[in-house]
Amino acid sequence: MLSIFKKKKNNSLTAFSTGKVIPIDQVNDEVFSSKMLGDGIAIRPENNEVVAPCDAEVTMIMEESKHAIGLKLVNGMELLFHIGIDTVSMNGEGFNIFVKSGDTVNSGDKLISFDRSLIKEKGLDDIVIMAITNSDEYKSIKYKVDIQAVSNDTVIATF
Repeated sequence: MLSIFKKKKNNSLTAFSTGKVIPIDQVNDEVFSSKMLGDGIAIRPENNEVVAPCDAEVTMIMEESKHAIGLKLVNGMELLFHIGIDTVSMNGEGFNIFVKSGDTVNSGDKLISFDRSLIKEKGLDDIVIMAITNSDEYKSIKYKVDIQAVSNDTVIATF
């Protein structure tokens, strides 16, 4: 399966969750909004899952807190998905991971599910953030923001 992954290049990313797409600089967390971890985009989720926005390899999972995952595309682009603000404090409660580090995933494959109501019950923000951690190497990325996106359907970025 890895050989198939290496042959398929992506030039777009589809929505990783259903909801309203906002620029990363509007995220209520300075680490992300200042683009310290890279440029990107965020979605105010209407559902409870994060799916792969394209074919990629799983490179990192926050095993204990289950609130973040990293992917790498065949072109070398590195994506970090982070569910919520300060959700690391939940210690994995309400999160389920469906992949492991080293897995090859296809566009639309479920990566993580999360309990939005539990996140809100704990007084936390459930926004789903995607940072391109090596975005300085990809200057031509065009983000589609202020739109309503459908998971694994709406194109939210092209490059």
